Amino acid sequence: MKNTISERIADFLKAFPPFSNLIKEQLETLSQEVTIIYKEKNKLIFSVDESAHHQFYVVHKGAIALWDKEEKTVLDICDEGDIFGLRPLMANENYRLTAKSEEETILYAIPIDKFRPYIKENRTVADFLVESFASNTRNPYDKTNRGQLLGDAIQSSSKNNTPLLDLQLVDFSRNIVSVSEQTVIQSIAEKMTSKGIGAMLIEKKGLPIGIITDKDLRNKIATGDHPITAKAKKIMSSPVITYPTKLTITQAQMAMMKSNISHLVLTEDGTVNTKAVGILSKHDIMLSLGNNPAVLVKAIKRTNSPEEIKPLRNGVMNLLRGYLDQNIPLTLTSKIISELNDACIKKVVELSLGQMDSEPPAKFAWLAMGSQGRSEQLLHTDQDNALVFEDVAESQFEKTQKYFLQLAKTITVGLNAIGYEYCPADMIGSNPKWCKSLSGFKKMTTKWITNPGPDEVLLSSIFFDYNRAYGDKKLVSKLSHHIFDTVAKYPIFLTHLASGALMNPSPSGFFREFLVEQDGVYKDFFDLKQRALMPLVDAARVLILSRNVVDISNTWERYEKLAELEPNNKELFLACSYATKALLRFRTKQGLLHNDSGRYINLEQLNKEEKMKLKRTFKTIKQIQEVLSVRFMVSRIR
Repeated sequence: MKNTISERIADFLKAFPPFSNLIKEQLETLSQEVTIIYKEKNKLIFSVDESAHHQFYVVHKGAIALWDKEEKTVLDICDEGDIFGLRPLMANENYRLTAKSEEETILYAIPIDKFRPYIKENRTVADFLVESFASNTRNPYDKTNRGQLLGDAIQSSSKNNTPLLDLQLVDFSRNIVSVSEQTVIQSIAEKMTSKGIGAMLIEKKGLPIGIITDKDLRNKIATGDHPITAKAKKIMSSPVITYPTKLTITQAQMAMMKSNISHLVLTEDGTVNTKAVGILSKHDIMLSLGNNPAVLVKAIKRTNSPEEIKPLRNGVMNLLRGYLDQNIPLTLTSKIISELNDACIKKVVELSLGQMDSEPPAKFAWLAMGSQGRSEQLLHTDQDNALVFEDVAESQFEKTQKYFLQLAKTITVGLNAIGYEYCPADMIGSNPKWCKSLSGFKKMTTKWITNPGPDEVLLSSIFFDYNRAYGDKKLVSKLSHHIFDTVAKYPIFLTHLASGALMNPSPSGFFREFLVEQDGVYKDFFDLKQRALMPLVDAARVLILSRNVVDISNTWERYEKLAELEPNNKELFLACSYATKALLRFRTKQGLLHNDSGRYINLEQLNKEEKMKLKRTFKTIKQIQEVLSVRFMVSRIR
């Protein structure tokens, strides 16, 4: 007779990770061991320093509040499908938090000894549990059980400067054509010609024993060393050199160079003892190199028009997809994509200069602003840029600005041609407001800093994240030092900037529910940019300005620098750095999936795990906003 209660438990659990990763039979068996617990409002489940129970808990209905040691602050609310009380069982320690029912609640208690075998057998389950915020570990920088947010880590010893060829997997042909060692060479040659292939695999009992390439036919048959009626075993290269399928470009190149061969046979386990699944040729490697950053940069430099650059930018997007699919760290991914984007911009500027009637009348620099200036613009979005030129005599100013306005217009048209939409607010270099002399920009930024209003704060938040994309480095350095020196003289500006940063809308409500747009085209969508990313970006800007740190515009690098400067807040700043990368990765994936900017998220299309990972960043956002509120004595907008 079926246990209808356990069936209902299984039906509930299968909708939530990590149980959704169990097979039906495992889930049914586990559900029979689950104990159902009912708690009235404000009832204790466990308390700080209490010995760990023999089970962890899943919220079926209701909500559980996790309190700090003094029971003065609610650190988190666990609702339907959330796990809690797991960390002590994994770390063999007492509870660090107190858990109480926030309302009438039904819990499922799962014995750890019944669940532990699934942790050992299923890597996906194990990974999820380690990273689960409901295990009393909210901070991904926890020293014992450091988890991952949105897959921003990679199990690799690679540093950020690791060459991408060491990480990029090769594409290979899975269309294997094979014959036996007794096949006549003439038949092999005819088959290779008809199939359009450069190598023939020789197999015996379904396993690879040799290979014949077109080079073998030239060197051993065309020279007369062997008759065309000879058998394959007479000229085949044997034993065949095999490798596993997960081969990087560098590994493949080194293997071919080491053995002086042009083809590798890829097998199920990388040995001759398992079935061949593909053949990799030098041609395959060259095709893989077509999506390699070094090759793309060279191709960009060889272009003669923006129209030639556009398809290469599509290659950049393909590269981005590949990096995300391989779970390469976002720090490395963003650096490479930003370098490629900068190469595109630099080439457009060079092409635009070539279209001008004369050489520039003065030194200048092209500035990328906003997300592009922060090296955080991974997707094709709009362009925010400016042009600064060196000071000239007053009599030459009008003529000089006219030249650079024309140049800027040519540049922005070129950028639009390769995929950058025009800025809706017209914050582009072809606008006279954003095409000024060094003195002109100094005057404008000084006005913002000394007389800050809402508009000035908004403009500052975009402009102050600039980065030099092309041109004179000293010009940009002079402007940067002027801005930081002026801010140091007028610290009240930081209070206004902090106040502006705290005006970003909250990402979640009291019970951690997502706060979505109430009207408009994106009604009921979650604004990932405004509610999650921008609070972190804006806070980093204010804090780095207050520390007078020049030449760091990237958000997570700003937080990492702040962690060095303020050891007492190191853990929070590193958590902010981590959360920024996690959110940007999520936005980028969503943008690639839906072919848009990834800003607005349809929550109904996210699964429980994705929602959980997003929510995991919200506490960090709240904490950094509280730091701004206290440090700059401004109130948060709730």
